[in-house]
Amino acid sequence: MARRRPRVLVFQHMELAHPGIFRDCLRADGIAWDVVALEAGDAIPALEGYDGLLVMGRAQDVWQEAEHPWLKAEKQAIRTAVSELQMPYLGICLGHQLLAAALGGEVRPATTPEVGVFEVSLTEAGREHPLFAGLAPTTRFLQWHAAEVTTPPAGAAVLATSGACAVQALAVGERAFGLQFHAEVDPPTLADWFADPATAEVLVQRVGTEGAARFTADADRHMPGLNRAARQIFANFTALFL
Repeated sequence: MARRRPRVLVFQHMELAHPGIFRDCLRADGIAWDVVALEAGDAIPALEGYDGLLVMGRAQDVWQEAEHPWLKAEKQAIRTAVSELQMPYLGICLGHQLLAAALGGEVRPATTPEVGVFEVSLTEAGREHPLFAGLAPTTRFLQWHAAEVTTPPAGAAVLATSGACAVQALAVGERAFGLQFHAEVDPPTLADWFADPATAEVLVQRVGTEGAARFTADADRHMPGLNRAARQIFANFTALFL
């Protein structure tokens, strides 16, 4: 009997905030995926038919349930996926924060927002963790966040940190992970972001015109290394169900 093709569910909070380079990784590994566009009103399907859950980022904050009512259902789905079904889970930026919030951790406005390319250092637990196998102890990643996990869920392990953000990556059990940084960004993804005038305007508001130009220049200069690290992390993640 032919082996069933693996299938991943993707929670998306904006059309442009898609899985980026991870889509290339999924295609290369023969993994199918379905997108739930939460901001567009898509319903969350039954989780049992999926081999993993990928939760992307965007500008919403985990506490904004009044403005974005779908956040409540999303958090419940994350609890079900991680705590009940033990699904492999990878959250990026908001998806990282949602993992923490859904499982009893705390997310607050960041003391020092990070916008740009910054060094992220693995903790002792991170250096020994299979999610980061093949990565250097300190690696640059693209950041764009103004909130952060301040208290991880009970029993979670902090895998990576930076000078401005204590919880850059965390693991809940052996199959659920959150990354504060935007590992998914490749050149087409960055182009998609800035094709949206509102996104470009937010960047200028956050760091100024010179800061926005520096953000783009730094991303372009470091992109090959950023993408190598992303492919390695995603390969380590998908090894959980391939």
